[in-house]
Amino acid sequence: MDLADRTVGFLLSLISLSIFTYYTFWVILLPFVDSGHFIHKYFLPQEYAILIPVAAGVVLLSFLCIFIGFVMLKSKKKKA
Repeated sequence: MDLADRTVGFLLSLISLSIFTYYTFWVILLPFVDSGHFIHKYFLPQEYAILIPVAAGVVLLSFLCIFIGFVMLKSKKKKA
């Protein structure tokens, strides 16, 4: 395994772990902290905790459907 591959894998794992930790704290722990606490200024409003993952899912499914459509069109052209 190349050093560059290991570095990229480590960075991707670190980014994923950071996002997971931030989101978990934001959604699960933050509602139990007083609204006047200074920690609230580091997080978006709670509405975005649902809107961001839903928007990301819609975008991901859209790209997936477009990709599958292109593959199906290409394979249909090859057969003809």
